[in-house]
Amino acid sequence: MNNTRRKRIREIKTSLENLLQDLEGIRDDEQEYMDNIPESLQGSDRYNDADEAVSSLDNAISSLDSAISYIDEAVTSLEF
Repeated sequence: MNNTRRKRIREIKTSLENLLQDLEGIRDDEQEYMDNIPESLQGSDRYNDADEAVSSLDNAISSLDSAISYIDEAVTSLEF
């Protein structure tokens, strides 16, 4: 692989890492929101929606983290 493609892959990785941080922040905010819902409303639609959002964001974060790992592997194998 030439240097131009390798550089582009590294740029994409950096973009994904930034997106990962943004998603983690949003997930943390949603988790805090959910944690602050009064006990009397736990089990409500509002609480369930927040719980579902946190779970979905966790899945997205995990997927992005895996993608970043695969990119690391690709770049490492291309450097030899």
